[in-house]
Parts: sequence; structure tokens; C-alpha cells
Amino acid sequence: MSRADREKWDARYAGADEGMAAAPSLFLARVADLLPRSGRALDVAGGAGRNALWLASRGLEVTIADVSQVGLDLAASRAARAGLALRTVCVDLDDEPLPAGPWDLVVDTLYLSRPLLPVIAAALRPGGVLVFLQPTVTNLERHDKPPRGFLLETGELASLVPPDLEPIVLEESWSEDGHHEARLVARRR
Repeated sequence: MSRADREKWDARYAGADEGMAAAPSLFLARVADLLPRSGRALDVAGGAGRNALWLASRGLEVTIADVSQVGLDLAASRAARAGLALRTVCVDLDDEPLPAGPWDLVVDTLYLSRPLLPVIAAALRPGGVLVFLQPTVTNLERHDKPPRGFLLETGELASLVPPDLEPIVLEESWSEDGHHEARLVARRR
């Protein structure tokens, strides 16, 4: 990730108020029954912590990894006010390693790094769960963002699932909030 990208995300979070996207991903909430209720969880590129805080409130020991220190500071502030423990790691996952596992749960929503998926799978504890969500190119029919370079091709997600993961949910459709997404919940064999 370039320095300009980091600065862009820092500026976005610097202008955010405390209520910015406080609710977790709709998909994450929908698959709650498939997620562990204890253990270690990693929120990949979790920004200001909307998913991380929800996971922590459910009893997980959560680490949030993101390139924006401003976003992580906002997440830490929100966690402190809610009385939740949250570990933050400022990391550029395009150039630096994933925080050390093993993880019982890894959540990766709206961050696309195809080479990172096998790394995430390897970092999961046996029986650990991956939740992954990313818009597809079909999303461009209704939205101009994210741009094509940040989108999965139609049907691509199935080909990206590492062999050591067993899909529980693998779907692609328009979401409740009007975005076309590929969604995966998978368990490490």
C-alpha cells in the first residue's frame, strides 16, 4: 500500500465521528450462529472497529489489524468507552505479515488481497472460521465504488478458497444494503 493510501485512510478516519459505521457488517451479524463465542479473533483491515467491537462484545479476544493508526485509535477509543478489550496492530498487510495466530476466527470484509487468503487459512486454528466478504464487478451496475481493481470477478471467490478450508456458506448476490457481494464462511479442516 502506498503512503498516499495510508494518508487517505487516516484522513477519512480523522473526519469521522464516534458513531461512524458502529454496527457490524450485515453479513457478519447474519452468520453469528456459525461463529465461535470464545477464543482469539482477528479483524483484517478493520478500520474503526465496527466488526471488532461487535466480536469483542460476544466474548472473543479481538485483535484489529489496519494500515490506519487514526482508524485504530478510533476503534480503541470506542472499545474503552464500551468497556471492551481490544488489541490494535498498525500494519500494511500488502507488505507486512499477518499478526501471529493461531486464530479461532478471522474476519476479512471489504479488503481484497488474493495472496492473503492462503496466509489467513494457515493462521487459523484447526476448526477455526474465516468470514470473508468482498464486492464483485456486478456491483458496478449500481455503484461506481469501489473501482474494478478492488472487486472480485463474478464467481471468482470459489476458486480462491484454499484447499484446507471447508466452505459452510459460499454465496454471491445483492446484499440487504444494495451491494453485489461474494460472501464466504469457511472452517479450517
